[in-house]
Amino acid sequence: MNNGLYLYGILPAPISEKVVLEGLDKQPVQSYSIDGFNFLYSTAKQEKYLTSRRNLLCHEKVLEDAMTEGFRSLLPLRFGMVVKSWETVSEQLTSPYKEKLQELFQKLEGRREVSVKVVWNSKSEMQALLESNVSLKKKRDAMSGKALSQSEIIEIGKLIENGLQLRKEAVIDVFRDELSALAEEFVENDTMTEEMIYNAAYLIPWESESNFSDTVEAIDQQFGDRLRIRYNNFTAPYTFAQLSSD
Repeated sequence: MNNGLYLYGILPAPISEKVVLEGLDKQPVQSYSIDGFNFLYSTAKQEKYLTSRRNLLCHEKVLEDAMTEGFRSLLPLRFGMVVKSWETVSEQLTSPYKEKLQELFQKLEGRREVSVKVVWNSKSEMQALLESNVSLKKKRDAMSGKALSQSEIIEIGKLIENGLQLRKEAVIDVFRDELSALAEEFVENDTMTEEMIYNAAYLIPWESESNFSDTVEAIDQQFGDRLRIRYNNFTAPYTFAQLSSD
């Protein structure tokens, strides 16, 4: 059953017929030109696609494979976009947002998105905080040695929380200062887990990635075992290819 078209992203030029990409439901990925834009699409075999890990990875792989084939400045579309016809695409996307889409292509020309996620061990950090603050450690140790009042417990909890926050900010400041200087734009996103303390995307000149990567490595060495850094140097530019609502 053909339920329409599944859209992956928009390219600055048509993709070569020699390029073989496999999309969702193992359907061949093709390109279609409309209103001056070139869409990566495959035949949709479902009206709605489950947001599963397998489907998400397949969507991402199509975009990353297209980038590998030389389409550096593609505009990724969000997962699960199924349309009935190209007329729908023209009416709802390319016609009303033509200028903004063109501006996004210009913005991304010669640039790439990279991301940095930083995770620490909050228990180890709290232990290090107590070891470096003798008076706070004494207060904390007293919690197990005697019955403290509710207000005393709250006070100690706040002191520890504030101390951890200062340690966290000191780490974040290093990443922010070192990496933002190498980027044309950067966006700090919400952290995804309790142990994640920093999550940011950077828009950098395509050819300067090795320098950016070296800087991330240097920061990693600086903090030693305190942090786990997840650096993604090859991803579709979701953060910097968003249509503004105005």
